[in-house]
Amino acid sequence: MNDLTDSVNVAPVKPLDILYRDEHYIAINKPSGLLVHRSFLDKHETQFAMQMLRDQIGQHVYPLHRLDRPTSGVLLFALSSAAANRAGQLFSEGGMRKRYLALVRGFAPEQQCIDRPLKEKLDKIADKYAQQDKPAQSARTDIHCLLQASLPIALGKFPSVRYSLVECWPKTGRKHQIRRHMKGINHPLINDVNHGDNTQNHFFAEHFEVSRLMLFATDVYFGHPYSEELIHINAPLGEHALAVFERLGWPVCEQAYYAKEF
Repeated sequence: MNDLTDSVNVAPVKPLDILYRDEHYIAINKPSGLLVHRSFLDKHETQFAMQMLRDQIGQHVYPLHRLDRPTSGVLLFALSSAAANRAGQLFSEGGMRKRYLALVRGFAPEQQCIDRPLKEKLDKIADKYAQQDKPAQSARTDIHCLLQASLPIALGKFPSVRYSLVECWPKTGRKHQIRRHMKGINHPLINDVNHGDNTQNHFFAEHFEVSRLMLFATDVYFGHPYSEELIHINAPLGEHALAVFERLGWPVCEQAYYAKEF
């Protein structure tokens, strides 16, 4: 089995799954392992969501937000620079709301507002010329524990392994915010190499035969910059995630994991 890394390249299914499209915007279900756009830090990569979507629909696209490479789910693009500018103004004022589902270690609290400033973590190469002493930025994530499971399998000093499925609503957009916030309350995401529990990660990969980061960008809500209509875009979790959830004793239908309220 391959080592767990954020740079694991999981070949996406072609063509990309288009979740929403109108004359101004388009959204896809980004596979885990696919970069949003080209990066000199990943020179060996040949597939990127931005270029793949451009080739698939035959026109340029403009990403409106980001998803970490190992995260799957809703990724929204504009179909023109003008539409991107209008959306950017709206989103900078909090006009986009995003929902994630995260599989984490342990029994997470039923509900919590994580309000912890995060100091930007700079890359030695990409951020060589960036300001090195930036103060921590405000960061807030509202979480709600949806499901819990325990397996009678000893791991380390514990007689069983415990998991929670947590609904996360980030109120700010800091880098790796959900991953860092969940680690901060001792419930790291499963298969998170940089912010997780490596012992748990390797157990999970071997036991469930799944090595991807268990973080899913399931929903995006925004007021359409042109029509002012409330748009809701949902991405399915997929059969591999549902197979894991079934083994944890949880529902196996996508509808069971839909957002209950906005």
